[in-house]
Amino acid sequence: MNLSRRGLLASSLALAACDRRLDTSTAQAAPTRPVRPLRDLAPFPFGTQLISTELATPVIAQLAGRHFDQVNTGFELKMEYIVQPDGRLRFEGGDRLATFCRDHDQALHAHTLIWYADTPAWFERLDGSRRAMEAAFDGYIREVAGRYAGRARAWDVVNEPVTDEGSSLRDSLWSRNLGQDGHFIRAFELAHEADPAAILFTNDYNLESNPTKRRTFLHLVERMMTRGVPIGGIGTQCHVSVDLPRGALTTAMRDIASLGLPVHVSEFDCSLVPDGAFSGSTSDREAAQIRLYQEAIESFAALPSRQQYGFTVWGVRDTESWLRRTDWGGDPNDRPLLFDDAGRPKPVFWAVAEALERSSRD
Repeated sequence: MNLSRRGLLASSLALAACDRRLDTSTAQAAPTRPVRPLRDLAPFPFGTQLISTELATPVIAQLAGRHFDQVNTGFELKMEYIVQPDGRLRFEGGDRLATFCRDHDQALHAHTLIWYADTPAWFERLDGSRRAMEAAFDGYIREVAGRYAGRARAWDVVNEPVTDEGSSLRDSLWSRNLGQDGHFIRAFELAHEADPAAILFTNDYNLESNPTKRRTFLHLVERMMTRGVPIGGIGTQCHVSVDLPRGALTTAMRDIASLGLPVHVSEFDCSLVPDGAFSGSTSDREAAQIRLYQEAIESFAALPSRQQYGFTVWGVRDTESWLRRTDWGGDPNDRPLLFDDAGRPKPVFWAVAEALERSSRD
């Protein structure tokens, strides 16, 4: 996930439309009823994102273990966490999450090996030296993917390969030194070598709201498939806002599935702060949020079962959501997730539970 992209947008929009800040006074109260684990209702893997330090908060650990059967590792299997200034690698966070998953009968979705925005200083010093970069790149993937072989169900191998505007692939430290296609192919082949059983994904955002980006992304995947690259699935992050038009998620899901690969809704959340103009009240925003969660689940459930890799919500409680980070331009009152600050299920939780139940019956 590109952590600054929505923040930059949100901060600029806030200057132009301060009245779009959330009014929390009309927030809906969640009904009182028995809470069944979402993982028991879903006909496909239903996951969340965790950071290992969050497990020290009992309510987060309890909710994560009870309601989800797959965990996305957030940032603790990214280079930014793993690679130290002297080139040594640390795995404490990833190992803690792997243990949590083992103890709660959950799958581990490892995120991510190569990301254009994640270029530790230890790698940057190799810029311009192809042979040294190849050796370091290869060694890193072999060691990291190999460490979790047998523990990770899947890897996001190359994260966010397409530019924001969507018409081209990103330039990066990796593409400059190993080639635009070359670094992509090399990463997948090495990850497959290190863990032949893992499902290997490429993952991107705004695929549901930017058709140009979606086409570029799918053309990349199709081209790599024809070259025999071991891509095992497509991840669509689905960070959406309440003003996303009705049907956009359904259209995107259909397009993404057209290549026949397993699909992962990999980082779903729904901000109550619109990306553009939205004249509705707080209750209108909450209703739109419910609609978008339901549309996402229903369009995913409509895929052939062999393509339903999993549906992941990007966090457990609103408190920990990245969309509340004011240093990234977020709104501290945003409520994009299924559980409130105290860990209580919100109205959107019950809507998701009903959508999962319907999907199980269909």
